[in-house]
Amino acid sequence: MARRPRSADDIPESGPQRLLALVRSSVPPVHPAGLPFISAGLAAAALGRNHRWARRVGLTAAGANAVFFRHPSRVPPSGTGVVVAPADGVVCLLETAAPPAELGLGSTPVTRISIFLSLLDAHVQRIPVGGEVIAVAHRPGRFHSADLPAASGENERNSVAIRTPEGHSVVVVQIAGLIARRIICDLHVGDQVDIGETYGLIRFGSRLDTYLPAGAEVLIESGQRTLAGETVMARLP
Repeated sequence: MARRPRSADDIPESGPQRLLALVRSSVPPVHPAGLPFISAGLAAAALGRNHRWARRVGLTAAGANAVFFRHPSRVPPSGTGVVVAPADGVVCLLETAAPPAELGLGSTPVTRISIFLSLLDAHVQRIPVGGEVIAVAHRPGRFHSADLPAASGENERNSVAIRTPEGHSVVVVQIAGLIARRIICDLHVGDQVDIGETYGLIRFGSRLDTYLPAGAEVLIESGQRTLAGETVMARLP
């Protein structure tokens, strides 16, 4: 019996192709905000190639920034009515507080979940719920350590309010930390966003606060580690 001709799908990937696919799946890409820092380290290593210590310092700096600005792939939950963690880190506070005043959402206290990001965590931020961006506000402030309760009210921050298709408002706040000096937010009022979508970054060391609407069921505990875009923190009413 004649053999069926081999199609492209039947041909196994070559060794280099398999290796490249393995590297891509194991080593996360880098957020564009980190490219200048990585390039600076590599440039320093190149300029100091005749001096071992300078070359090592440059390569170490480039490697450290590649780790800090990593942008790992995440798969958000497929169910509706859930709120996912906007950041990698540890839940440092679980309390009630009024949303940031600059958003104009009133002064009624609601549940607030605070996530502290150490220097070892990925620092990209992700959308906690799908919907429409209804407010974006930046407020200058201090640079207390991000794990302190005072950081929510006194530190520099960027606040975003998102309204879900069901009409619930969820607020996520990027808060600068002790050595953080730059908050990046790519959102604008009127943007339509999907749950788990990357929207910003803070460098270096920070905190994310999420304000839930009344009646939301909290599904996370203080001290628990979170994965941005994947860990379910709450269920909406």
